[in-house]
Amino acid sequence: MTTVPVSMTDVRGLVDGALRAAVGRLDPRTYRVAAYHLGWADAEGHPRAAPAGKALRPALALLSARAAGAPQEGALPAAVAVELTHAFSLLHDDIMDGDRTRRHRPAAWAVFGEADAILAGDALLSLAGEVLLEAPGQGSGRAARSLAAATRRLIGGQARDLEFESRRTVGLDECVAMASDKTAALLACSCAIGAVLDGAPEPLCTALAEFGADLGIAFQLVDDLLGIWGDPKVTGKPALSDLRSRKLSLPVVAALNAGTPQSERLAGLYAAPPGADDADGEAARDAARDVADDAADAELARLEEMARLVEASGGRAWAEAEAGRRVERAAARIASAGLPAAVREEFLHIADFVTGRDH
Repeated sequence: MTTVPVSMTDVRGLVDGALRAAVGRLDPRTYRVAAYHLGWADAEGHPRAAPAGKALRPALALLSARAAGAPQEGALPAAVAVELTHAFSLLHDDIMDGDRTRRHRPAAWAVFGEADAILAGDALLSLAGEVLLEAPGQGSGRAARSLAAATRRLIGGQARDLEFESRRTVGLDECVAMASDKTAALLACSCAIGAVLDGAPEPLCTALAEFGADLGIAFQLVDDLLGIWGDPKVTGKPALSDLRSRKLSLPVVAALNAGTPQSERLAGLYAAPPGADDADGEAARDAARDVADDAADAELARLEEMARLVEASGGRAWAEAEAGRRVERAAARIASAGLPAAVREEFLHIADFVTGRDH
């Protein structure tokens, strides 16, 4: 596992106070959901440190200010805004995907209900815009527009992800384009927004955003690999979670489009709803009706077979290679951006972390 970059280990201490101050503006009911989701409190609202996210986006926002030659403290509103936007997206994403677990404990919607979780997500997104527009300096409006555009793309990507659930076939290019919007748009914004807030020249902001766009695709590829082969004790999600929900993730779509016998078998299993089996599994279906334990065992066997088929069809190898290629391209972009050496190395360390992480 790649070590966590210094900028990411330090960022919580730098951003936490401003983030808590922003969320503290919410009404008590909404704050309780948001505080739970952010790992600050338990379900009863008692302060408690729970596993938090990686702080990747705020770290990139602060680093982008340094890339522009500005003190990172001036980019705190940008760091808070991208973290609030990310938190909004996860709150809503868990509901849409039906994921009941987030960071080793029940997801917010599973604790407080869908309605309160939706409202909390809406509130966090609204706060993100407020925080940016209140930031001093001439770059606040430009930064707010940048984040709004990234959020619009994020929502569009999520909409296409939902659309894919009702389709039997999805092209690999379509899936990459969806990930570019759903995941990479906010990361690209995060990589530039500190510089944008400082009023940095457009060519520098563009170079930073392009680095983030490739980094974002690599991040999604690794996320999808972990969704199949990740260790639940580390990821905080159930084993084989993406296969369990029949998610059309990037490695799965690559495998389904490989044109192999294994691809056809995988397509048959994916077409059957969770807990069912395909036409070749009549005996397994009969056995699964006997007791609930047998049903669970049969489903686990299907999930493990799916994972083997994705790998046999080349989906895993393609995803790993494509993640590496994207990081290499991102590194080339940042190397030619004329950044201070220490800042450039920190960007590159974050890129290595993205592909080498286990959670």
